[in-house]
Amino acid sequence: MAKHKNGKKLDYFEAFEKQAELAIAEAKLLVEVIENYKGPDSLDEYIERAHEIEHAGDKLVHSVFDAVTVDFVTPIDREDIIALTQKLDDVLDYMEGTVQRFYMLDVKEMHPKAGEFAELLLKSCEKLGKALEDFDEFKNSKKINKLIIDVGSVEEEADELFFHTLRELYSHGEENPLYVFVWDKLFQRLENTADACEQAADTMGTIIMKNC
Repeated sequence: MAKHKNGKKLDYFEAFEKQAELAIAEAKLLVEVIENYKGPDSLDEYIERAHEIEHAGDKLVHSVFDAVTVDFVTPIDREDIIALTQKLDDVLDYMEGTVQRFYMLDVKEMHPKAGEFAELLLKSCEKLGKALEDFDEFKNSKKINKLIIDVGSVEEEADELFFHTLRELYSHGEENPLYVFVWDKLFQRLENTADACEQAADTMGTIIMKNC
């Protein structure tokens, strides 16, 4: 395996877990932003914190890519390491982008369903983190398949929330088309985040099938 600057070998499974930990931290921050929302001008600190988390994720991604380039033997196929790393990074990117869009789209007040969505994303990230804790022992684990399915179950909850929320948004938004436009974009991004969590879990499932 390749070595970090501190001389230690990179543990890919540990790197996946750290990515999940960062996703959980970003999801908690998103929940905090929504619960305490006071308008776009109050977001500077949150935007900075979200970027710091995302930047830490980028550094992890670079470490993995640097290692996978030079390691002679990897614990799973290189393309699978790259795919899972990218999927986990997508989760972070979507959530940071959501916080930024509250500012860029000049959101004056929070939609009542945004908090429900954020809580589901936190739940999904936590379940993804639990699955990744067991991932290095996937050949012997008796619970990892259930943990992966759990992530998909949360995504189904998010799908249902998205379906009904968009219906309500468009059926009651005739008088404020800009509000509809803004929240359509924001809910689409929240839904994309839930999809990204499921795609990361699906990638884990594919890796398990290839190696068992």
